Amino acid sequence: MKKTSTKILIVDDDPDIREILTYNLSNEGYNVKSAVNGVEALKKAKKFIPDIILLDVMMPEMDGIEACSQLREIESLSKSMVIFLSARGEDFTQIAAFDAGADDYINKPVKPKILLKKISSISRRILSENNVTSNIIIGSLVIDRDSYSVTHEKDEITLPRKEFELLHMLASKPGKVLTRDEIMFKVWGTQVVVGDRTIDVHIRKLREKIGEKYIKTIKGVGYKFKA
Repeated sequence: MKKTSTKILIVDDDPDIREILTYNLSNEGYNVKSAVNGVEALKKAKKFIPDIILLDVMMPEMDGIEACSQLREIESLSKSMVIFLSARGEDFTQIAAFDAGADDYINKPVKPKILLKKISSISRRILSENNVTSNIIIGSLVIDRDSYSVTHEKDEITLPRKEFELLHMLASKPGKVLTRDEIMFKVWGTQVVVGDRTIDVHIRKLREKIGEKYIKTIKGVGYKFKA
């Protein structure tokens, strides 16, 4: 049996379904726990911090839709994937599930082989994402996305959010020319009207704080980060 660090929480009031899913997933090496309803799921999820939650819709005490909504309010579970497994195939039920924060919806009866393939694919993606460092290190410059901190030559630099996002965007793609339109869209989005002058000001401030050598202007196009 191949072991994996992926943790799965099964939430279903049907003991047969819990037993079948637990058996099949455990045999594949997953770390599996189960809960009989939404109330128990919330308690266990807070301690277990599952990577994947398999959630039924119709359950006593608290149904899956309400449980999903509450799970999505827990910060430590923000990266957990919620997959509904339900006999309810109506469009409005599926829409309610996705509105509550579901990542996927699979109709029962569930074919174990298909579910295992889907879980395996998700697990590989989760493990791949977890192995990617949140730090960008270029020379004496360290950019930490998780803590929104920047260190240059061992000195910590305080950057406003937009300056940080602009720096992180450029540094994550060293050598690539990013156009002004790309920068506007990815850093400021479509809801704010930003002129070229605003971008230039942010670039100037970054250069003042980290030095001139990192960010190069490509006239008439945009900017690129020099590794």
